[in-house]
Amino acid sequence: MKTALFISVFIIATCGLVYELIAGTLASYLLGDTVLQFSTVIGAYLFAMGIGSYLSRYIGKGLVARFVQIEALVGLVGGSSAALLSVAFTEAAGFRLILYGVVCVIGTLVGLEIPLIIQILKDRVALKDLVAQVLALDYIGALAASVLFPLLLMPKLGLLRTSFLIGFANALVALWALHVFREELPRSFWLKAQCLASAGFLLLGFAGSSRIGAWADSHLYADDVILTRSTPYQKIVVTRSRHDFRLFLNGHLQFSSLDEHRYHESLVHPGLASLPQCRDVLILGGGDGLAAREVLRHPGVRSVTLVDLDAEVTRLFTRNEALAALNADSLTSPKLSIVNADAFTWLDRNPGFFDFVIVDLPDPSNHSVGKLYTTSFYGLLKRHLRPGGMVAVQATSPLFARGSFWCIEATLNASGFKAVPYHVYVPSFGEWGFILGATSPYRLPKNLPQGLRFLTLEIMPSLFTFSKDMERVPSVPNRLNTQNLVHLYDSEWEKINF
Repeated sequence: MKTALFISVFIIATCGLVYELIAGTLASYLLGDTVLQFSTVIGAYLFAMGIGSYLSRYIGKGLVARFVQIEALVGLVGGSSAALLSVAFTEAAGFRLILYGVVCVIGTLVGLEIPLIIQILKDRVALKDLVAQVLALDYIGALAASVLFPLLLMPKLGLLRTSFLIGFANALVALWALHVFREELPRSFWLKAQCLASAGFLLLGFAGSSRIGAWADSHLYADDVILTRSTPYQKIVVTRSRHDFRLFLNGHLQFSSLDEHRYHESLVHPGLASLPQCRDVLILGGGDGLAAREVLRHPGVRSVTLVDLDAEVTRLFTRNEALAALNADSLTSPKLSIVNADAFTWLDRNPGFFDFVIVDLPDPSNHSVGKLYTTSFYGLLKRHLRPGGMVAVQATSPLFARGSFWCIEATLNASGFKAVPYHVYVPSFGEWGFILGATSPYRLPKNLPQGLRFLTLEIMPSLFTFSKDMERVPSVPNRLNTQNLVHLYDSEWEKINF
C-alpha cells in the first residue's frame, strides 16, 4: 500500500507540472511574450496550490474517498484544459480571465493532493520518513515532467493529446487508489463511476483531439488550415486559399505566397548583389527556404549555411511538395547545409567566416528572440564576417513600429556596423523595414540576378528614402541585460488595430 501511494506521488507530481507547462505554452502561443506568460501562469498556479494546501486542513473524514474524487477531477479539468483554452480563445471574450481561472482551479486541486496523501499515510509511516519520501518523489516527478514535456510529449503528441493523456494518468491514479483501498471503501460504486466517467471522457478527448484542434484553428484563420504542428518552440500553421499559401508561427503571419517575393527579394538582393565576390552566405532563421531561394539566384555563391532553431519548419519546407515548390527546392540544393540550433549559441561555438549574413528572424516580441537583436549578438555576428562583409536584418515596420525599427538601426551602429536602413511595401504586412550592417561604405548594386519579380535597379534607390512619418527618431541601442527593444515593440504594436 505504501509503495503504491509513493508511486502515486511521483505520477501526480509529474502530471501537476505538465499542466503548468501546458498552460504556459498555450498562453505564449496565443498571447505572445513567453517570459510574461510563463511568469504569470507559474505565479498563479503556485498561488492556487498554496490555497489548495491550506484548504486540505478542512478535509478530516473520508480522506481516501476525497483523494479519489480529487484525482478524478484533476484529471478531468487538467486533461481538458488545453482543448478548453483553445476553444475559449476563438469563441469567448475575456480569454485571460478564463486562462487564469482554469490555472487556479487546477492549481488548487493539485495543491490538495500531497497534503491528503500525507494525512492518509501518517499512521502508517514515521512522520520524518513520510515527509522526506513524499517531498523527494514530488521533486523527482517535477524533474521528469520538465524533461518529458519538451523532449517527448510535445514533439510526439502536441498540446491537446498531451493534455488528455496526462489527465488520463490522473484518472488511472484514482482507479488505482480505489483498488488499493478497496477494503476501506466497501461502498465505492459511485466513486468508481466518477473515475470511469473521467477516464472515458479523457480517452474520447485524446481520440478526438485532432478534430478539436482543427476546429479551433478553422475559427482562428480565414483560409483553410491544411497543416498544423506543435513543436517545443512554436505552433506552426499553414493555410491555403485558392491562390495563396500562408505560414503562421504562434498565430503571427510569416509570409503570403502572393507577395512574399517582395519581402525576400528586398531582404537579400540589395546587400548580396552589392558584393560580387561573395562566396559564403549564412542565413539565420529563414527555415522556409525562401531567402535561400533568392541567395541561390547568385551563381557566384558556393555555400549557404542555414541555421534555424526549429527542425520541424525546415523539415516541412523540404519534404512537403507544395511548400518545397514555393522555395524552388532550395533546401535540397547541394550548396546548402541546414543546422537546427539556436543562432546565438551556434555563432558562439562555430569558427566559420562568411561574406554575407541574412538575419531573417521573427520580430522581437519576446526576450528569447529579443536577444538576437542586441549589441551582444550583432557584435558576435561581426566577428564572423570577412573583411568587406555585410549583414542584412529584417527589422519590423518603420511605419507601425517606428521606434523599434530605428532602435535596431542604433543597435547595429553601436555594434560597429555602418547601418543602412531601407524599406519596401509588402501588401500582407504593410510598410516593412530592413537594415544593412556594412563594414565598408555601401554602394548600390550595378546588377541584379535574373528572374526577379519585383526588384529592379531603377526602383532600388527609392527603397532607401523614408517619408516623414517613417524618418529616424532618437533611439537607445538594445542591450542583452535590458532588452528595451522588446518592451518598445510590444507597446507600439499594441496601438495598431488591423
